[in-house]
Amino acid sequence: MSSRSSPAALSNLPKRERQIVDALYRVGEATVSEVIEQLPDPPSYSAVRATLRVLEDKGLVRHRVDGPRYVYVPALAADKAAGAAVRHLVTTFFAGSTEQAVMALLEAGDLELNEEERARLSDRIRESRKNGR
Repeated sequence: MSSRSSPAALSNLPKRERQIVDALYRVGEATVSEVIEQLPDPPSYSAVRATLRVLEDKGLVRHRVDGPRYVYVPALAADKAAGAAVRHLVTTFFAGSTEQAVMALLEAGDLELNEEERARLSDRIRESRKNGR
């Protein structure tokens, strides 16, 4: 992984690069054709291939050779990318307030928690409190 690859690098991508990286995180790994299938209003094959090369140069995507094809994967582990995305979301939309972000999730009408999820959240909050967070 390139020294430039970091969770923060994912936050500042142009729209099409972000769509391609998001597609790779959704499917785990993909050829250029498979990435194209995941994109809204997809550009040409050569445009996607060129964008994947740019993302490799940025250290955000890697590839392996599978016969005549390149198979692309995100260079950053999904859990690190998810953490960066959440931090970016909280900072951008909730002025850094974790409470406001959690309340927005809880108040979203189409999202519901079952009892097991509520119990896990309560456990995490208690654990966080013990650790001074």
